[in-house]
Amino acid sequence: MIRVNGRELEWRQGMTIQNVLDECGYTFRMIAVWIDGTPYRREHFATAVVPDGSEVQALHMISGG
Repeated sequence: MIRVNGRELEWRQGMTIQNVLDECGYTFRMIAVWIDGTPYRREHFATAVVPDGSEVQALHMISGG
């Protein structure tokens, strides 16, 4: 089991950041992701594996004035 923005999500062996985002329905292009406090760059979303028991934070980046 992992937690994504405070919500529990079933963990699977080999689950990547992109898998997590897809399962949670996060499709916004500008998104920042941390796993257990470590930031990950977008180019690693498809390959970075999320360990079981992780705390994942996914935040949409917005701009405005």
